[in-house]
Amino acid sequence: MMTTPDAVQDPRREPFAGSAADRARSVIGADGTERPVPPHRWRFFLYSAIGIAMFFVSVEIGGKSTILVDHALTFVRWVLGPAVPWVVVALVLVGTVRPFVTGTWRDGALRTVFALANIVGLVVAVCAAAGFYPGPLSNPDIGPFLWEKLGIPVGLIVPVGAVFLALLINYGLMEFIGVLVQPIMRPVWKVPGRAAVDAVASFVGSYSLALLITDRVYREGRYTGREAAIIATGFSTVSATFMVIVASTLDLMQHWTLYFLLTFAVTFAVTAITVRIPPLSRVADEPFEGVEHLAEPVSRGNRLTQAWDEAMRALAIAPGVVRGSWATFKDGVLMAAAIVPSILSIGLAGLLLATYTPVFDLIGWLFVPFAWLVQLPEPALAGKAFAVGIAEMFLPATVVAGHESEALRFTVGVTAVSQIVFFSALVPSILATRIPVNVGQLVVLWFVRVVLTILITAPLAHLLL
Repeated sequence: MMTTPDAVQDPRREPFAGSAADRARSVIGADGTERPVPPHRWRFFLYSAIGIAMFFVSVEIGGKSTILVDHALTFVRWVLGPAVPWVVVALVLVGTVRPFVTGTWRDGALRTVFALANIVGLVVAVCAAAGFYPGPLSNPDIGPFLWEKLGIPVGLIVPVGAVFLALLINYGLMEFIGVLVQPIMRPVWKVPGRAAVDAVASFVGSYSLALLITDRVYREGRYTGREAAIIATGFSTVSATFMVIVASTLDLMQHWTLYFLLTFAVTFAVTAITVRIPPLSRVADEPFEGVEHLAEPVSRGNRLTQAWDEAMRALAIAPGVVRGSWATFKDGVLMAAAIVPSILSIGLAGLLLATYTPVFDLIGWLFVPFAWLVQLPEPALAGKAFAVGIAEMFLPATVVAGHESEALRFTVGVTAVSQIVFFSALVPSILATRIPVNVGQLVVLWFVRVVLTILITAPLAHLLL
């Protein structure tokens, strides 16, 4: 039983290191390398198919068309009923107490600030769960928005989605796809081919789940720190579902297909640039501390054959579906517990600044020259819209909603997604992981991404609208 040889540069090309039973089910290729033939290969097809269906296929159930994970979330919320707010409060409590129990709140000034801010988040969560919004929290765009549109959905979708996440990352799908798309991902974005799964998961699902994938794969040694940072800050957009909300607010639904495709293209084009300049180019290209780097092999033969080999190698050492799902579920619970308190505290601070102070009017002047250069109307208004996005990605749409210029509304709508970095949710989400980027780097990346998106999108908007 021989297979077509291919020459592969892979540090894992030692004799196959599975169990004794697994080693017995392997073959020697013509190049002398041992190729796994793990038992129960149907798991690759079945579990991968279920994972793809859960995260990437939209179906209509009960008059709502969305991905199956979102439907699963709806079912969980129905089961929990009135307990939903208090389940999220429990998550916030865990996330608030945990840094003080483990002592991680002492690991640098930033962690101390976030640990203390989490206490504010816990207070906000308890008030919101009780239906009490004091002072500025009573503003529907602040307290109810943070709790109902961000806190509860993120708090539940991360653990619920994590149950099915194991199907995507444990049973060979990432390795299989990674080898196939490697000729595109590595030269253009300087990341392994397996990062394609992260990118698509964000666009059709949730950036929080995509970050959970990235963090888990990084800690397993399959991404370096730089690769994880590129993926987290270059592909972790809001979902297509939320893009519909942005487009509707900006009265762009008549251009929905153009808006979606152009946003997708611009976002990834900007990422192709940012990976080649600081701060991302200076992030250490090293694996997670104490973990061996399992680099993606470079194909030099039959790519489909190698993709299958790599999938089988992953499948041979994969845990059972129950154990794998339980492990990712625990990761999801801990990540949600870390994210939601920060959303309710750091995100709250950003929304208060945006609503009640001129801070973002002043920051907006940084973008006025670029808005003027690409001939957007009312450059000062455009500048404020771009600036306020760092607090919450939806706010730019509210600034220019109803403006007569489609080019302005379109550019702002694309930028709101392509900027990726915003403090109400994504920044706390990234900081809750072990991905090696800090707040300063994230702010610089936000500014660079906004400028590049303006310069790329506005001329196209003038041309196509």
